[in-house]
Amino acid sequence: MKNIFVIYTGGTIGMVMDEKTDSFVPFDFDLISKNVPELNRLNYKLTVSSFTPIIDSSNMTPAIWLKMAEIIKENYEDHDGFVILHGSDTMAFSASALSFMLEGLQKPVIFSGSQLPIGSIRTDARENLITALEIASAKKKNRSLVHEVGIFFDSQLYRGNRSFKYNSAKFQAFRSPNYPVLVEAGVHLRYNEAALEDNSGKEFILHTQLDNSISVLKLYPGINQKVVKSILESDARSIIMETFGSGNTTTDTWFLDMLRDALKNGKNILNISQCRVGSVELGRYETSKWLKDMGVLSGYDMTFEAAVTKLMHLQGRYESQAEVAHWAEISMRGELTKTF
Repeated sequence: MKNIFVIYTGGTIGMVMDEKTDSFVPFDFDLISKNVPELNRLNYKLTVSSFTPIIDSSNMTPAIWLKMAEIIKENYEDHDGFVILHGSDTMAFSASALSFMLEGLQKPVIFSGSQLPIGSIRTDARENLITALEIASAKKKNRSLVHEVGIFFDSQLYRGNRSFKYNSAKFQAFRSPNYPVLVEAGVHLRYNEAALEDNSGKEFILHTQLDNSISVLKLYPGINQKVVKSILESDARSIIMETFGSGNTTTDTWFLDMLRDALKNGKNILNISQCRVGSVELGRYETSKWLKDMGVLSGYDMTFEAAVTKLMHLQGRYESQAEVAHWAEISMRGELTKTF
């Protein structure tokens, strides 16, 4: 019998119809078998830990990420895999954060949820939950097939730190355009083993320190100097700069001078593209050559969610800005691909 640990944080998936009020309300996950009777056909021993109170994912915080990671650490040896049921709005942030906090992971940590409540007749919740449990329990030669944090939604498992929510109206809520799907659920579960992380033989380490001293500079035509100055001169240790195309910015002298001043004052500036597909390629065009020469960091093809949580992890781990800068451009959990 497979031992699976389920962490229920909240979200649409955990809703049932209250006949008295004719509205959806959260239900007790101790009654999960009653609400999803198909689970009784699976040979799993489920241990369920529900957050009290449950959390709307819009209220997700680093402290809650830490609580989830600590629950996994405490129960790691006694369970074959973990499923985290979570609201979809910030799921990609949480999955990315845990990917960095759980180093050397050799068991699956599968985030899932739904677009419709589990109590709705035409829900996606049951299939998402059951398949997430199947993936969390999957083994080959007595070892887990998945050694990483993933997001399972609408028949596909994505790498957690490569994913983002793109649609609030379809069951296919997530995408991972810069990295292949890890598992495709059809008649059979098809594992893309070449794309999966393999942490065999590595030490499992929980990282608990997160520093959220980060600001975001999203560029747009006509952005003014006061706005840029207020962001670059904030107390944040690092700035995520969302640029155009493959990492391009305006070359106006005032803008480049402000970036140089921020870098001289010890800030790290990480360049990621506003485009969801493709990669930052600093130096490919003249408009990004200046950035590379002055020391702006390349985020390559990282998602915004991965960039935010990776910097929080690095800043929590290293006091040195140079160390943070060094690791920001290196793939630590498969979150980026260097292409230029």
